[in-house]
Amino acid sequence: MALTGKKRAFADAVLAGLSNKEAAINAGFSEKTASAAGSRIVKDPDVKAYLDQRRQVPATAGARPPPVPGPADETFDIPPTADPVEFLTNVMNEPAADLRLRIDAAKAMLPFKHKKLGEGGKKDQKADAAKTAGGGKFSPTAPPKLVAAGGKKV
Repeated sequence: MALTGKKRAFADAVLAGLSNKEAAINAGFSEKTASAAGSRIVKDPDVKAYLDQRRQVPATAGARPPPVPGPADETFDIPPTADPVEFLTNVMNEPAADLRLRIDAAKAMLPFKHKKLGEGGKKDQKADAAKTAGGGKFSPTAPPKLVAAGGKKV
């Protein structure tokens, strides 16, 4: 499983020198369960790999490893708009945005673009059923043609 936002925030706080409990509180976990959450998250394989990768000292002396861009580090320019669907479309189509952010924007936009197959109330279903039931041999006949006045209404 990938590194989530909370796990990344926890790992960054641990790298900054906070204890597991303080890092868990800083990442947004409950203060009551922060100690247990910090202990559990620091053992997570993805967090371990992230911490090991960030703690490695590069070959050049004194240089720090380049920062790995996170969701909060990325900036991109989206023009302001009053239409939420247009805004979500811009976020979804922005190549600089985090993939998870783009997926969430696409999910939020789905109800506006595509109707569910089962949408429609009971009344709509009854009306559709009545239209299809009135066909065949017993369907109402067409009204008579007005031929006395040459087809014009009298």
